[in-house]
Amino acid sequence: MAEASGISRDEVAGIARLARIAVSEEELDQLAGQLDTIVEAVSAVQAVDTEGVEPMSHPHSIDAGMRPDVVRPTLTQEQALDQAPEVEEDRFMVPQILGEE
Repeated sequence: MAEASGISRDEVAGIARLARIAVSEEELDQLAGQLDTIVEAVSAVQAVDTEGVEPMSHPHSIDAGMRPDVVRPTLTQEQALDQAPEVEEDRFMVPQILGEE
């Protein structure tokens, strides 16, 4: 069977083995083509001239509606633990999980 992609079946099989993913013979050809398409798309994006473009964390301007950071009084440790069902060494006691000791 002729390879249509730049990524070989052996490379896909190696990646699958490293990822511990079982891949059938039919999937090897299909995945090789899909991975090649992904690599081509990434290469096309990398080829774009971004000189002078400021990086952004989000593609849209976001008004998060943040409130001013104002320090306000909170509960004391004693008040926070006052209603706790169980306290040990000034901390909340919670049920054991996952068989931990």
